[in-house]
Amino acid sequence: MKVDIVAIGNSRGVRLPKALLEQCRFGDAAELTVEDGRLVLTPVAPRAGWRGAFAAAEAADLDDEDRDWLDADLESAP
Repeated sequence: MKVDIVAIGNSRGVRLPKALLEQCRFGDAAELTVEDGRLVLTPVAPRAGWRGAFAAAEAADLDDEDRDWLDADLESAP
């Protein structure tokens, strides 16, 4: 697919079609690298396993505030 390189302030950029973003599962961030003279854009996965690691902490190590955060419904928070 051919895309135009457009001016964005003092930089240049490309517009990525929504279908490609969804197909590659891009969120709000990406890793940009150069490999063999090519730009490579890779989706950044959210941190995995933090909730389980926190939940596995010994109960004696958790104070009341830690327990509140662990039990909070973070996905519906404003």
